[in-house]
Amino acid sequence: MSDPKTVKLVDESTQRSSTLPLVAGTLGPACIDIGTLYKDTGHFTYDVGYGSTASTKSAITYIDGDQGVLLYRGYPIEQLAEKSSFLEVAYLLLNGELPKPAEFAGFEHDVAHHTMMHESLKNFFQGFHHDAHPMAMLAAAVASLSAFYHDDLDVENPADRKLAAIRLIAKMPTIAAACYRYSIGWPFRYPRNNLEYVDRFLHMMFEVPSEPLQMSPVAARALDLLFILHADHEQNASTSTVRLVGSTGANPYASIAAGITALWGPAHGGANEAVLKQLKEIGTPDNVESAILRAKDKNDSFRLMGFGHRVYKNFDPRAKIIREMCHKVLAELGVSDPLLDVAMKLEEAALKDEYFVERKLYPNVDFYSGIIYKALGIPTEMFTVMFAIARTAGWIAHWIEQHETPGARIGRPRQIYTGHDVRDYMASDKR
Repeated sequence: MSDPKTVKLVDESTQRSSTLPLVAGTLGPACIDIGTLYKDTGHFTYDVGYGSTASTKSAITYIDGDQGVLLYRGYPIEQLAEKSSFLEVAYLLLNGELPKPAEFAGFEHDVAHHTMMHESLKNFFQGFHHDAHPMAMLAAAVASLSAFYHDDLDVENPADRKLAAIRLIAKMPTIAAACYRYSIGWPFRYPRNNLEYVDRFLHMMFEVPSEPLQMSPVAARALDLLFILHADHEQNASTSTVRLVGSTGANPYASIAAGITALWGPAHGGANEAVLKQLKEIGTPDNVESAILRAKDKNDSFRLMGFGHRVYKNFDPRAKIIREMCHKVLAELGVSDPLLDVAMKLEEAALKDEYFVERKLYPNVDFYSGIIYKALGIPTEMFTVMFAIARTAGWIAHWIEQHETPGARIGRPRQIYTGHDVRDYMASDKR
């Protein structure tokens, strides 16, 4: 590398070469801009899972997986978790700066003003079987919003983009609560806009007409904290999906609905649900040792859920925060949960075992979040829905950023074709 700002690649078979510029951001390693590689050499790059490929420039979130660092707009997640609220973090992700008091009051008012969902959506839910998975209902209901707000869906209009962002952040808890209540046969609850964001959601989830809901403040704070920790996570699978769909010019509701379906997978947003199911399968602390042995056995398909992370090669910073809150919730609510005993024994065993230590398979945020959701009375099928409520702030922030970036192009990954070579069609009687 003669020039520190470029990389020269040479195809030895043809002697064709390409001089590629290095593109640096504020933090993190520089990236090789391969935009002219095919034109210069006739070759594409091959990167399964895009583990070494930057698909965009973004000013929203930064992750240093080796050091266990997570920043929202430059602010460490530890500071936001301690001092901020989810709605303030949502403002930060959307606007790039923490709000002044008047700005936050206006944002909070706008969100509260758009919490209601159209009454016709009640009929929409009737089309689902009573035991439909809440994520199926959530994705469909969010996609349907484009049918209700088609008059102001000009994605090139900044005012329309902002309005869509407010609507999505405001309505997602309302729709999510409706998914839950429909699944158990309860009547839908209208949002109480005199309450704060998380309290409003908890009342829509659990309040019944016959009696008022008495909710512990620690429950609302715990859920608010989980929302903060899940609000964004750079170019993960669901966010990349939102951007890929958004690159076609699709409206924000369709784009976010696509993100919801990507989040549904057990390797992504469904991981905390998978953790809880696995803790139930392990059963008691006495069975933890055998679970550890199975996880280390190369011939056994069993693997521990909630350990390790695609990006973090150190301890997940969100896991450190949520572990402390997990204990606070269980102590405050007086919950004696045998699954926590299994989780603590599992964590202790894994952190001492050389197999896990050498591979840096530390507990991630999914390991603890499911325990908290369970303690709050949120059913397992709703865990990923909780994730979607929080991640909506990040999704829509990325969708807006994408549309504000000059020169954006439709996403179009390449492939290595492994099918048949050219062959001629044969009549059916000769096959």
